[in-house]
Amino acid sequence: MTYTPNSNRYQTMQYRRCGRSGIKLPVISLGLWHNFGHQDEEKNYREILHLAFDEGITHFDLANNYGPPPGAAEENFGRILKKDFAAYRDEMIISTKAGYHMWNGPYGDWGSKKYLVSSLDQSLKRMQLDYVDIFYHHRPDPETPLEETMSALSLIIKQGKALYAGISNYPAEEAGKAIDLLKQMGTPCLIHQPKYSMLVRWVEDGLLDVLEKEGVGCIPFSPLAQGLLTQKYLQGIPENSRAANPTGFLKSNEITTEIIERISKLNELALKRGQTLAQMALAWLLKDKRITSVLLGVSSAAQLKDGLQCMHQPGFTEDELIEIDRIVK
Repeated sequence: MTYTPNSNRYQTMQYRRCGRSGIKLPVISLGLWHNFGHQDEEKNYREILHLAFDEGITHFDLANNYGPPPGAAEENFGRILKKDFAAYRDEMIISTKAGYHMWNGPYGDWGSKKYLVSSLDQSLKRMQLDYVDIFYHHRPDPETPLEETMSALSLIIKQGKALYAGISNYPAEEAGKAIDLLKQMGTPCLIHQPKYSMLVRWVEDGLLDVLEKEGVGCIPFSPLAQGLLTQKYLQGIPENSRAANPTGFLKSNEITTEIIERISKLNELALKRGQTLAQMALAWLLKDKRITSVLLGVSSAAQLKDGLQCMHQPGFTEDELIEIDRIVK
């Protein structure tokens, strides 16, 4: 069946300028970290992609190692992109990353020019693309000189394999240095992708200030703390959840009594506000204008639909913000 997108898709989505660039991103972007691997059902993730685009989501975020197995998410996304979205490629921002382990040997991990250039070439083949819009270094490399890693990003931009450079998981001081180096090379940093949620607040200790000063966008990942900031874990660990998966990033021993108490209190506050806990968690990040977009990963179209409602609900009172801080800190 041929996919025809919703003709009103840009009427309801909100967009924010990414730092001091020409790019605007939707306030909710779709992350393909989970649920787009070879073990996942194509009908389901195709439905998610269709709904996202129909709702005005133009930004789709991947990485070389997303799957499982690594590379699977790019392959699956690329196949559907070619089948359903080929006519709309210029309406989309597609990003990918390299920086974590991808293949064996000394050149398949971290931040060398050899790894980053090779990885992006592989990603482009998997997605059947000539270029991506944003290419990120996925994490700082303690051994490779920062100049080499940033020069690799600059080279990739100048080769036309990516339009913009980004960094991810960089702490404030190192982010500042990376941003400065890229600026000197004539390929300014567009965006930083940190882990940030109501439960993970490290970016508030300087990183957001650096990004604001340098005119760099910010797009948090794991805004729902791997599902903790939803109603999923209020009664413990359900089957088929990320915490129940022994290979997942959320470990069952992290679901402590204290954590459940905290998310239960946050859930009560969300209900008083007339929204779900997930919607409140997303809206809480978006209250800060330094946040360009929030990367939402979902396992179903219904979850995506629920998350998008965060745009249409009231702002936070000072008392609510104080209460949230009291609960989580």
